Amino acid sequence: MTDMPKLSAIERTEQRSFLLLFLPALILVALIIFAPLGKLVVQSFQDEGAFSLVHYKRIVTERIYWSIFVDTLEVSLAVTALSALLGYPVAYAAARASRLWTGLILAMVMLPFWTSVLVRTYGWLVILQRRGIVNTTLMDLGIISKPLELSHNYTAVLIGMVHVMVPFIVFPLYAALSKIPPELAQAGNSLGGTRSYVFRRVILPLSAPGLLAGAVLVFVLSLGFYLTPELLGGGKTIMVSSLVERNIEQYSRFGAASSVALSLLVIVLAIFWVVDRVLPVEKIIGVK
Repeated sequence: MTDMPKLSAIERTEQRSFLLLFLPALILVALIIFAPLGKLVVQSFQDEGAFSLVHYKRIVTERIYWSIFVDTLEVSLAVTALSALLGYPVAYAAARASRLWTGLILAMVMLPFWTSVLVRTYGWLVILQRRGIVNTTLMDLGIISKPLELSHNYTAVLIGMVHVMVPFIVFPLYAALSKIPPELAQAGNSLGGTRSYVFRRVILPLSAPGLLAGAVLVFVLSLGFYLTPELLGGGKTIMVSSLVERNIEQYSRFGAASSVALSLLVIVLAIFWVVDRVLPVEKIIGVK
């Protein structure tokens, strides 16, 4: 075995300098992330001050917990699929438009970020409620005779969440699509391929990393949504975040809330692990 090369005094000094530079950030991360997470872990295994697995047993055995977790996954998948369907044409248009139109399209996509999620959610309540803009307009035009049930249900939750999530998938898609040379599509058309065929065989596969990155981001963020489902769902669409809130506010069961939150964290980490096996992070962000 060969001996490891010894570091010179200058290299050791540089390493210590780098560690000192990183130290404030590491301390901040430990205080903001790891300390609260550690407290959650401890609380999740406690019941009336003693060690217990009762909270995790409740998650496994009680059907209501399984139902809420399944509903959360279904809503998140639906929001991800709708966001991809709506966001892909916008990202494609931005990637193929002139510089002026690209800037305008991306500015319109970014515009919702300047408005609070709470304001946007109440805006959808105004639009979708029984005497809202949609129902009033349709009744004035004689298209419907009574108001449609557009708010406080599953549909309203999807509309509100998709409105918030679309920008999160547009930007990764735009980054991937803008790297695809337009000459590839032109070459495919010149060789006899239709636009749909060229899109399926050339554009879509090359933009898949951006699509996957945006889809994972939207899906993971949707798993933890609280405000929009709570207001637009009217108590009919309960997400995991609402379950955590009810355990604390109504029952003061911090251990139960901690176990639910940690279970959701494990699910998110498992999703990232699976995605990394399919498409490594380095490939998504373009690092060779």
